[in-house]
Amino acid sequence: MPLRFLFVTEDKYPPYRADIAVLFGEELAGRGHKIDWLLQAERAGDTPRKAQLGGGTAWIAKMDAGMSRRSRVKKNIYDMWNDLRMFRLVHTNGYDFIQVKDKFFSALLAILIAKIYRVKFVYWLSYPFPEAMLYRVSEKISRYPFFDYVRGHLFKLLLYRIIMPNAAHVFVQSDQMKEDIAAAGISKDKLTPVPMGVSLGRVPYMESGAYNEVHGQDKVVVYLGAMDRVRRIDILITAFRDVLRTVPDAKLYLVGSAFDPVHVEDLRTLAAELGIRESVVFTGFLPMEEAWRHVARATIAVSPFYPTPILRSTSPTKLIEYMAMGKAVVANDHPEQRTVIADSGGGLCVPYNETAFAAGIVELLTNPNRAKSMGLLGRRYVEEHRSYAVLADYVEQHYRELCAGKLY
Repeated sequence: MPLRFLFVTEDKYPPYRADIAVLFGEELAGRGHKIDWLLQAERAGDTPRKAQLGGGTAWIAKMDAGMSRRSRVKKNIYDMWNDLRMFRLVHTNGYDFIQVKDKFFSALLAILIAKIYRVKFVYWLSYPFPEAMLYRVSEKISRYPFFDYVRGHLFKLLLYRIIMPNAAHVFVQSDQMKEDIAAAGISKDKLTPVPMGVSLGRVPYMESGAYNEVHGQDKVVVYLGAMDRVRRIDILITAFRDVLRTVPDAKLYLVGSAFDPVHVEDLRTLAAELGIRESVVFTGFLPMEEAWRHVARATIAVSPFYPTPILRSTSPTKLIEYMAMGKAVVANDHPEQRTVIADSGGGLCVPYNETAFAAGIVELLTNPNRAKSMGLLGRRYVEEHRSYAVLADYVEQHYRELCAGKLY
């Protein structure tokens, strides 16, 4: 029988993250499950409205995108007012459960409604928000340290003492996040990791590795993602200086941009100072399909993930996208990247330093047959474990066990 549930999420309308748009909006909805949504508009000026989304109806809150304190307060008021619809929707629609993702005060409201109407409450956490706020304060990088300090401790209290204990089940982002939350006192039996995946039908895949159609050569290394200073992409440029000593005709493509253009200019300056500016290509921001084409036709891909205590529990999407496109990957030691590389054989896992990244890149550029074999292994791993069709099977099974009372 199809499931019916209300999904209250921090993601904006229209949802663009694949774990929302594809996993729920396409895969689960495509199996006949009816999902109703409470979201907030992405753009300012949109009026509150209803829209059809993923096999159900979305109620969309107005947005105030201003940066002033008054605008932020208004944005939150619009969002909370929209979430109050939960009372009427749960009363009239007979949902199997309410699911809240990455929201705290709305989760408290959902707990109350779930108790009143005797439906199950499910929580979904994609990022350690309280810990991230407190980490920014401790590292003196918070724009509003007092505000983040108070919010961090308040959200931590709500999450681990009220929200998760009152949830019928909790979905988290990774095995590492499961361990971290269990250390905070939540039973492991209550926690299910759902890592990031990919829609295989959307990413380009050329088993023959026809990269020269775009770049005109066969020694291309690609990075896809943000280039903000906190990402520490400078490590790739410094490493590439060492790569060029062994593979002088190699090229590094950096596909993406930064919130602050100065951060990208800093990377350009670094490449010039190291004397490798002609070997580093900055594409700027590209539509996803065009960005993926650069990845699909590269020789190998790199996934540097700056190892902070907060990012240890995340599930890097780019690693899975690279592997879905049949690319051998050089990734640094990070809980999920280490596990995926070990289980798949789809690349090399190296320490987070310039020397190690350079050695890994040279190893694969100078052994193209090995790189191709790794790419094939990575693609097979994604097909079997990380496509959203496979992840939807996994999530659907847990939902059915939850509704049948078989899942704690």
